[in-house]
Formats: sequence, structure tokens, C-alpha cells
Amino acid sequence: MNLPNAITLSRIAATPVIVALIFNAGWVPRFSAWVLFVVAAVTDYVDGKLARDRGLVTNLGKVLDPLADKLLLVATLFPMYWLTRDVALLASTPGPDDWAAAGTVGPIVQNAKIAWPFVTPIGLVGAPLWIIGIVLGREAFMTAFRHYAQRRGIVIAAIGPAKWKTAFQSIWAGAAFFWYFAAAAAAEHRWRSDAWHAFAHFNGIVGALSMVGAVSLTLYSLWLYLQRYGPLLLAQRSRS
Repeated sequence: MNLPNAITLSRIAATPVIVALIFNAGWVPRFSAWVLFVVAAVTDYVDGKLARDRGLVTNLGKVLDPLADKLLLVATLFPMYWLTRDVALLASTPGPDDWAAAGTVGPIVQNAKIAWPFVTPIGLVGAPLWIIGIVLGREAFMTAFRHYAQRRGIVIAAIGPAKWKTAFQSIWAGAAFFWYFAAAAAAEHRWRSDAWHAFAHFNGIVGALSMVGAVSLTLYSLWLYLQRYGPLLLAQRSRS
């Protein structure tokens, strides 16, 4: 067990902890979830660099690293959908205990329902199921596509837009997880200042734009992979 693999295993172990903490309503556990997510996102780069620079690339690492990436992606996307799933309903029918109506930017609350969308100058932005489906569907397809190509002797290397896609996904999730703990603190302390409203809008803009960028690059990189490797696989299959 070398250092890069140990770091990767720690990311896998941290994933369920992140999920458990982010679903806690208190802002302190959610802050802990955000810190763990940032650490996991950073170590995703660190373990790969260490393995390459020190010649520590192993077959175990080749299996663990993509597994850790996929687990972390699911562990961030599922809470992001679940915590904003009621945003359309609540935004259209605000109740008397709605924090936004009370002048505090925080979660949208009505009766037993609560949502934690991004707050932007043009409205509330959640993580709808169709967006989650696009991101996860692409990852599942590319995993199968790479496996099929490898069996045919073709190695599909990561391309630039796919790397940018991962970066945008990390910014999107980081902004969302930051908002969940910040909004929980705002609800608890009834923050009403102009500075807090301005920051909430800034965080919301960053989160919403990075979500658009992540989804766009998800589709664009998939198209590039299919355009580049699809004909090769079809030609090889026709010869076999």
C-alpha cells in the first residue's frame, strides 16, 4: 500500500461521512462536510500527481482512483438534488415562515418542506433531476465505453474538455455545499445585512454558472469522445 493509494482510500472512506454530514440540518456538520469535500477534491489531484511523479502507479491505484471519483460524484450530486427538489413548489407558494419573505436569504421553508437552492439576482436555482441524470448518465456511459475500447486494444485518454468538466463539477458542488452550511447559519442567526445578501447572490451566481458549464462540458466532451473513438471502434469491429 503506497501513499497515493492510501490517499485514494481515504477519499473513499470520507464519501459516506460527507453525505451523512450534509444531510444534517445544523450548519456546523454541514461546514464539516464542505471542508471534507474540498479536501477530497484536492487530494483527487494530489494522489494522481504523486503516483506519476514518484513512479508509484499501480494496478490497484488504476482501479481505486476512478472508483473514488465516481463515489464522490454520486455523494455530491444526490444531496444537491435532494436538498433542492422542492424549490419550484416552494418558490411559487411562499409561506409566512419563508426566510426569504422575512428578509433573510437562506432556505425556503413552508410547513414540512424545505429547499436550499442557490439564490441569484434572477431567481432561485436548484439541481433538477434531469441535470443529475445527464451528468451521471454520461459517466456511466463513458465507463462502459472505455471498458469496451480497452478490450479492443484502444486506450481512451482524458481530453481537455473532460478535465475542465471535472473542474466545473467541483466548483459547482463546492459552491452548493458551502451554501448549505451558510444558509443554515443564516436561518439560525437571522442574517439580514446587505453584505450577506450580496454574498449570497455572488455564491449563487458562481454555483449556477459552474453548473451550466459542467453540464455543457459533460455533453461536449462526450460528443468529442464519440467523434474521436467511435469510428475507430466501428472500423475495428468490422474487421474482426
